[in-house]
Amino acid sequence: MKLKSINPFTRKLINEYETFSEEKTNLILEDVSVAFSFWKNLSFNKRKDFLLSVANKLKLEINIHSKMISLEMGKPIAESKLEVLKSVWVLEYYALNAENFLKNEYIESDFSESFIQYDPIGIVFGIMPWNFPYWQVFRFIAPSLMAGNVCILKHASNVSGCALLIEKLIKECCPYPNVFKTLLISSSQVASVISNNAVKAVTLTGSEYAGSQVAMQAGKEIKKTVLELGGSDCFIVLEDADIQKAAKTAVAARFLNTGQSCIAAKRFLIHDKIHDSFVAKVESLIKNLKVGDPLLDETQIGPLAKIEFIDEIDRLVQSSIKKGAKCICGGKKKDSYYYPTLLINVNEKMDVFNYETFGPIFCVTRIKSVEEAIRLANNSDYGLGGSVWTSNTENGKKIANKIETGAVFINDMTKSDPRLPFGGVKKSGYGIELSKYGIREFVNMKTVVVNNC
Repeated sequence: MKLKSINPFTRKLINEYETFSEEKTNLILEDVSVAFSFWKNLSFNKRKDFLLSVANKLKLEINIHSKMISLEMGKPIAESKLEVLKSVWVLEYYALNAENFLKNEYIESDFSESFIQYDPIGIVFGIMPWNFPYWQVFRFIAPSLMAGNVCILKHASNVSGCALLIEKLIKECCPYPNVFKTLLISSSQVASVISNNAVKAVTLTGSEYAGSQVAMQAGKEIKKTVLELGGSDCFIVLEDADIQKAAKTAVAARFLNTGQSCIAAKRFLIHDKIHDSFVAKVESLIKNLKVGDPLLDETQIGPLAKIEFIDEIDRLVQSSIKKGAKCICGGKKKDSYYYPTLLINVNEKMDVFNYETFGPIFCVTRIKSVEEAIRLANNSDYGLGGSVWTSNTENGKKIANKIETGAVFINDMTKSDPRLPFGGVKKSGYGIELSKYGIREFVNMKTVVVNNC
């Protein structure tokens, strides 16, 4: 079987890769296990120097890496460069902070001495998606490597070129071999990797189905998992909000990465008193978005990452229109593109409200009260993030307290940040990435008690 990398803009084959055999995969796992035996004993300073060298080289080679992102999954090149720089940020963040996050924590007790120490556990297996092919990878390997673990990656098959470039980058920077390896394997081979005794934990960013399958397999093996799955984030705009700023941020929050983001705002709940004004501003902004070649700096909307996504997005739009939604602009497809679409009169009986819409669809639902906004926000299987817009920030905090998500941003778009814990509830997954809490997911929190003789 071959993994194919196809340019979504030209629809031409970039490259194809033979999948690894079970024998080759097992040999790689043996090599990575050997790497763990010495990597875990290195000082934080040596690990820090390595991560900083990766960050510096990644920054210097930004054009090479960002171009590969855009070629393989169609992200506008300006956004691809920002993704690379964000990857640099997470590398630097953990390089500079990991030692403090994992230092021994002393606990008052009746014993002579008692403390918690954080020990590395071994190989962390990352199963990562195509939509942020660099950020998602560095988001898991930066804390894992600084904690003393080693990493293997199964990337989405359509971004194998990105996966191999990341491996090459790390290999060139690291004086210690095999602390990170890419596995060119199919989804059907994942279970055997999880069951390998050398693998100690699994982290996945992907679909609800993929997450359930990985969790089930890891559960059989009694192995820790962290899952970041889908999202259908609410974006609530109340009558006292700064409408101009809210509209501008809403468009950015929805159309980042051509709408192909788990944490993108997807359900816009707009107060009746400012609904029409908000929609007019959003319409103007959407109509000015530049659709085009992802390798051009001015492009804001690129092709969808896979050709089959186009018909699925169109189905969601057309079914909503049949049920009463009104299409203000967009609602059409051409070649590898689905044009930025604005739907109003969306209600909770429509698929675009209930499903995770992975594409450039901006769906507006009119609300008449804060209570209705909270009810609609929570009427979702997902609970990744949310956004509330109001000039009364104290009221915003009260609303945030009632929204069932892993994060709520008041007067800003929901986003991931290395300094802040990131994770979801409900069917958006479990576990934490980023911040000091993320690095502690894949360590052994060991209690040590001393009684003096």
